[in-house]
Amino acid sequence: MGYAKVLSVGLAGVSGQVVEVEADLAPGLPAVLISGLPDTALHEARDRVRAAIVNSGQKWPNRRITLNLLPATLPKYGSAFDLAIAVAVLAGSGELPPVALEGTVVLGELGLDGAVRPVRGALPMVAAAARAGCPRVVVPAGNAAEAAVIPGVRVHGVDTLHRLVAHIRGGVPLLASPEPPPAGAPTGPDLSDVAGQPLGRRALEIAAAGGHHLALLGPPGAGKTMLAERLPSILPALDDEAALEVTALHSIAGLLPPGGGLLRRPPFQAPHHTATVPALVGGGSGLARPGAVSLAHRGVLFLDEAPEFSKGALEALRQPLESGRVRVARTRGATEYPARSQLVLAANPCPCAKPSGDADCECAPQARRRYLGRLSGPLLDRVDVQVQLLPVTAAELMETVTVSESSSTVAARVAAARRAAADRWAGTGHRLNAEIPGPLLRRPPWRLPADDTAELRARLDSGSISARGFDRVIRMAWTVADLDGRARPDRQDVLEALQLRTGAGA
Repeated sequence: MGYAKVLSVGLAGVSGQVVEVEADLAPGLPAVLISGLPDTALHEARDRVRAAIVNSGQKWPNRRITLNLLPATLPKYGSAFDLAIAVAVLAGSGELPPVALEGTVVLGELGLDGAVRPVRGALPMVAAAARAGCPRVVVPAGNAAEAAVIPGVRVHGVDTLHRLVAHIRGGVPLLASPEPPPAGAPTGPDLSDVAGQPLGRRALEIAAAGGHHLALLGPPGAGKTMLAERLPSILPALDDEAALEVTALHSIAGLLPPGGGLLRRPPFQAPHHTATVPALVGGGSGLARPGAVSLAHRGVLFLDEAPEFSKGALEALRQPLESGRVRVARTRGATEYPARSQLVLAANPCPCAKPSGDADCECAPQARRRYLGRLSGPLLDRVDVQVQLLPVTAAELMETVTVSESSSTVAARVAAARRAAADRWAGTGHRLNAEIPGPLLRRPPWRLPADDTAELRARLDSGSISARGFDRVIRMAWTVADLDGRARPDRQDVLEALQLRTGAGA
């Protein structure tokens, strides 16, 4: 009878937990039993592991093998346990010394030929190992670059089961973890490409500085998509904490570029209008995967032609926009992902969408109301900045001298405004104006004078804006003051924020 134990990691959302992979080899009819709430992929590991061991030149033990994954109450998903199972079986059969990998976490999927293949979620798995105090982690060579960004843990890559077995026996070194590539200069579309639209550019800058949600309404060709696509270019680079969160989400989704390190630029997600509810907020069988709203965490979620999205998909965004998190419930448990992204909606004013705007519109008033009515009031109530763009004139389009500011110029003002907000809200647990709770802004010392908010309070009393809208206007007023270098908002800042909130034209 033989027993061995190897450490691995199981994921639940972006949180990982160290899992003990136990192997018990006993006399009896040859069989492999797996316990510990395994999913289908983990049940199939018995066939992958057996073929990988045999094709790596090792002997498969013809005994009754019981594999147990602790804690048994934690559901286990995926194929990342393959390599740990193989090592535990070989150690339990006496082929490997059982203490060789003590305290070492082993991750990897096995091919039938013994090759170790990359797995999704390697970065949060290694982060969980580091939090648990495991000093050493063995990962697939394809995941070594992303795993190496986690401090406090030594990461070793492995490409085959044969190499790992030879290393444990003292013969062959493992692959060294590669150095993460240096962060390059940001690339992408520049704000100077946008012709005209001073109101749209101002709204974009305020949204970027305060982290506010944005809705752009206007005829085709007005520049709605161009403005939205250039929002990431004026956002500051992600700090270490945010970069780890964003990279972990993309690691779970399998979207990290090979050999890449931390994602430092704010992500940009632009799903097609046929996207389903799981595609937007997350879902799928087994371990629910992050949706577009989570993949845009600390970045931008852009819904072009927003009224064309299904009503269910749009309404599913309401809770994440308010809380900054998505909780996907399944019968075997719930998975939670961060989702603090900036929503940008773009919509034409009506179904016919004449380039000239309302002047030549052929739609009946009822058709116009029904079209924009697909964007429900509760959803739009969560969108801070709502502006209507006018058609671009020939003079603006054919301007030969570049008069528009570049993304780098605007980004400098945005960064300065964000620093001012972070200094002001230090100690509150928030950094952006859009994140500040309304009650905090309505109490001293942050409460604005009654004369400065008179028009806003009149709108609230008349019912033209909601209490949520009241708070969001106040937050925008603070952002306007930060951009203009003032310590507190004044009456004009509140009026400008109110104009942007109610969708007034230029």
